Amino acid sequence: MPEQPPERPTVEPPASRPVPSPPEPEGERPHRLRRLLFGRPRSLAERGLFHSVSLVPLLAWIGLGADGLSSSSYGPEEAYRALGGHTWLAIVLAAMVAGTIFLISAGYRRIIDLFPHGGGGYVVATKLLGERAGLVSGAALLVDYVLTITVSIAAAGDALFSFVPSPLHFAKLPVEAFLVLALTALNIRGVRESVLALSPIFVAFVATHVVLIGAGIAAHADRLPEVADSFRAGMRSGTQTVGILGLGSLLVYAYSLGGGTYTGIEAVSNGLPIMREPRVHTARRTMSYMSWSLALTAAGLLLCYLLFDVAPAEGRTLNAVLADTLSASWPGARAFALATIVSEGALLVVAAQAGFADGPRVMANMAVDSWMPRRLASLSERLTTQNGIALMGGAALAALVWAGGDLRRLVTMYSINVFLTFSLSMFGMLRHHLRIRPFHRGAAVLFAGAFTLCATILAVMTVEKLREGAWLTLATTGAVVALCTAVRRHYRGVSARLASLDAALLDLPVSSHADPGMPDPRRPTAAIMVAAYSGLGIHTVLNLLRSFPGYFAGLVFVSVGLVDSGEFKGEAELDSLRRRTDEQLRRYAELARRLGVPSATYGSIGTDPVDEGEKLLLRAARDYPRIVCFAGQVIFQRERWYDRLLHNGTAYAVQKRLQWRGLPMMILPVRVR
Repeated sequence: MPEQPPERPTVEPPASRPVPSPPEPEGERPHRLRRLLFGRPRSLAERGLFHSVSLVPLLAWIGLGADGLSSSSYGPEEAYRALGGHTWLAIVLAAMVAGTIFLISAGYRRIIDLFPHGGGGYVVATKLLGERAGLVSGAALLVDYVLTITVSIAAAGDALFSFVPSPLHFAKLPVEAFLVLALTALNIRGVRESVLALSPIFVAFVATHVVLIGAGIAAHADRLPEVADSFRAGMRSGTQTVGILGLGSLLVYAYSLGGGTYTGIEAVSNGLPIMREPRVHTARRTMSYMSWSLALTAAGLLLCYLLFDVAPAEGRTLNAVLADTLSASWPGARAFALATIVSEGALLVVAAQAGFADGPRVMANMAVDSWMPRRLASLSERLTTQNGIALMGGAALAALVWAGGDLRRLVTMYSINVFLTFSLSMFGMLRHHLRIRPFHRGAAVLFAGAFTLCATILAVMTVEKLREGAWLTLATTGAVVALCTAVRRHYRGVSARLASLDAALLDLPVSSHADPGMPDPRRPTAAIMVAAYSGLGIHTVLNLLRSFPGYFAGLVFVSVGLVDSGEFKGEAELDSLRRRTDEQLRRYAELARRLGVPSATYGSIGTDPVDEGEKLLLRAARDYPRIVCFAGQVIFQRERWYDRLLHNGTAYAVQKRLQWRGLPMMILPVRVR
């Protein structure tokens, strides 16, 4: 049995010579402005970090439930309008809406149990139905989350500007664009910070609508027998004129057109990583808050429309008409109606939060799986998926400008994709329970019913809205699928080419030497940035020794464990990443020992490999004054425009920073044909 080499701890000797600091950079003022807008950086060593950035059930309900609750501003209205003269069917419609909310929510509570680290539609479809189904679900979710932001902001603009004189309506689109940019900046600061800032709006909406619905039902409770008689008379009349099938078709049509009511339910299962521990318990409580609040609000509004015989009015929503009618005899009636509708408009702004909270998370999950550029999985110094948030904000802003802020153009594209995701998730869970737990009938019946409902709504909405603009949603989703497929093909092609290095170098036969010890700080030393122990890193080491034979008397290996959205789930994941980083460095130190070269290692974890790499190399330079830095970089024979987008070029970025610091750094190429 070969002798095991002694454990080589990471070197942290006292500084021997400070590296001179450069002059104060000219960009310090923009840096301060960025700090003011986006907040201070978060340290991974911060005590109680995950506690400080996570959400308790109440805050999660505000941050993730606003999307669903705000849909009561337009979903029930669209369904009620579709009933035409058969408004007595609103009783059945209210029961169907509430039942659907509870059914889908029950399904997602089970998804939370099965996927405790985050079970959004992309993860569920990928794990239970395969990568292709996951890709379709993820692409559909991304488009839907962009539209969540755009539709919410456009609807908020319509609500808020309904109280503004017509000559000032030219400012509507600029104000909406400003709101998108403001939410983007707020979310880059952190989800918890954005939720805390927007929570008063949520509270105002809940308070005004509790009064609106509660007082509305109480005020006309004496009409309930009359409504029941109207229902029976309507059933007799309807069956005689259009028949049972005709009434059923009308009810299904109205029910499907109100499908926007259910958007946002999935957000809780997708947002598990930002929940306070114990996450599953927190998420289940949040789902309960969301389902009960949405069911009571949507069904209550439908019942109030019927009790008050609310009819559409030019330029006004049914909720606005209801608020005016209910409070007509109250003191301060105008103020209550205004507060109710303004709170709706403001909550629609908060609803856009779901797109910023969950859209980048889906994008990051897909980036980890190489469906999207891997930099989209990176966390910023604020521990947010900054690139994804910026991309979601940019896409939403582009859609808003394209539609000119016209809600009608946007709403036809909305809510189709979310039911595509619902259908895939429910079918995946049904298939899972039939395979793994065939005798667990309760779960199978639950998911069979949820899948049937979601697939029915999806089919009817697609047919009804296809000519009105829904085709654009499907075309955009298809384009995202095609783009993701091309990105995955590129990464797999590069990985296949680099695999030849692994095959040739991972089992490289080299002579074994006694441990040569630590490098001598007085002699020339080479510092090499490495990542995982692979053929790429070994190639860089051998290329260095071949290019400078006998010159360097020691090697320093520097490695940064990258904390991305796949790792930032808890203290245990960070500890595991630290151990993996230390293990990779130990293997490089063992390679140096087998080559007979003294070596030392420097490692850390962080969200930015450039920042952390610069810090580690500067520390190594203080410990070894005669150091020269090196890094390997994949280069392409014919570099195309997208290569720089898909590959982060960390080595070049670190090289520029070290050159500014006065330290030499060389890039050793690894060619990919």
